[in-house]
Amino acid sequence: MADVEKQEQVKVNTVHQRSDKDGYILDATKVDLGQGLKLSQDRQTVLIPQPCGDPQDPLNWSQGRKNFILFIVSATALLADYGSATGAVTLVPQATYVLQYVHLCTQTLLLLTRKMIRAWHMSEDNVNHSQVGNLFMLGAGGVFVVALAAYFGRLPVFFWFAVLAFATAAWCAGASSFDSFMAARILNGLFSTVAQGGGLMIIKDIFFFHEHARKINVWSAFITTSPYLGPLLAAFIITKLSWQWPFWIYTIETGLCLVGIALFLDETYYDRRIPLDKQPQRQSRILRVIGVEQYRSRHLRNTFIQALMRPVQVILKPTVLISTIYFLFTFAWVVGINTTLSIFVGPLYNFGPKQIGFFYFAPIIAAILGEIAGHWVHDYLAKLYTRQNAGTMEPEARLLAVYLSTPFMLAGLVLIGFCFQNRYHYMVTAVAWGLYVFGIMITTVAVNAYNLDSYPEASGEVAAWINFARTTGGFIVSYFQVRWALAMGPQRSFGVQAGVTAAAFFLVVLLHVFGKRLRAWSGPLNLRTA
Repeated sequence: MADVEKQEQVKVNTVHQRSDKDGYILDATKVDLGQGLKLSQDRQTVLIPQPCGDPQDPLNWSQGRKNFILFIVSATALLADYGSATGAVTLVPQATYVLQYVHLCTQTLLLLTRKMIRAWHMSEDNVNHSQVGNLFMLGAGGVFVVALAAYFGRLPVFFWFAVLAFATAAWCAGASSFDSFMAARILNGLFSTVAQGGGLMIIKDIFFFHEHARKINVWSAFITTSPYLGPLLAAFIITKLSWQWPFWIYTIETGLCLVGIALFLDETYYDRRIPLDKQPQRQSRILRVIGVEQYRSRHLRNTFIQALMRPVQVILKPTVLISTIYFLFTFAWVVGINTTLSIFVGPLYNFGPKQIGFFYFAPIIAAILGEIAGHWVHDYLAKLYTRQNAGTMEPEARLLAVYLSTPFMLAGLVLIGFCFQNRYHYMVTAVAWGLYVFGIMITTVAVNAYNLDSYPEASGEVAAWINFARTTGGFIVSYFQVRWALAMGPQRSFGVQAGVTAAAFFLVVLLHVFGKRLRAWSGPLNLRTA
């Protein structure tokens, strides 16, 4: 038995050693099948990693179980930006009261605004601080998630963070003062981001290398859609009910994801270097959910200090740092547009909450189209690259999709500026917004897949840093987006945003040309566990 396990481990190491130097060998016709390498069902693709003979190995779980876990993780990932953007829409009545009181005097908005200000005795600008704090914690929380998961295990971190996300969501809805509401919003941002920061490590744990792009595409679609789905629903709700109701619905949705995690998610971490007879035994699901079993086997993973240092080790890798900076300058405008949209389109088109809600269908449709297109584009480009490189797959092949998505992002940003400046029809504005979201959807998958393929042993850490860049950029832009547009004019300000995005694209070109050499120069991560 031990000899068989050693042979299997040699096969796994052989594949991965080649990947470090020459890329991943996926084409089954390019390897010696006499080594007993396991292949995909169509016998055309080498499975990476090579699964062991243990049925507890997550790679051996049924495809239906894997996909259901992916759905739970993706739905939980949706909650973070969904809840954050819901808070942005509950500020619309206040902003409408200040900006449009003389012009519109919409009775519903006026009553909601008076009720809000009378309850907290403060302006909408001060209330907006809770939104900014929530947004910042969405990024910072992911780094904590992956560090804790490296020590305590994936499942208990997901479960306890979801419990606290549920509690703080209810706290947001039931808060009786602004100080209480702000504290709840900040803490909810920290805990609700668990599946955004940690989702990629689950995908890496249960799916093979050749499946990664498609599965990341699904997970990213939920994340990219979420900041638009939340405002869409909240905008309709606040036309009839108080601002608390969107948060109560958010609480219910968080509770459903918590139930899904407790009942169906399982511990996905599995170290194939450990012999089968020394693998930690899975005895009680309840003990795994709350983390007792994982704590007992913690000596097989990282020490607490090692777990805390993993994110630091990862961000110091040049390719991770460069791709993180690129994503910060590219995705920042998504959050900036989303958090300030009502201020632009409200006065421009005389939109109330209901009309703004309908307007959010544009980015949702664009994200769905991006998911559908990405499902085929990423796999096609990977296969094309593999055929042209003697069956070998390099992580840099994932960046090819960014060459296709960048024109959509640039066109969308420039056209949005023209629409706001020249008062184009709102349908043109919707198309412009959709172009940008379509491009960012494909870009998000490409950047995540590139980092995962480059450092599969640090799947959680690379996802956490990409998530941190995404929210940090939006956190910064949301402070000056409106004042910037008022000072320069929307056409020029959004033109600058397009220019920044175009300039950042050269970082992708840099990685595409020199990424492999940078990874070789910086050396392996040498983490204790994957």
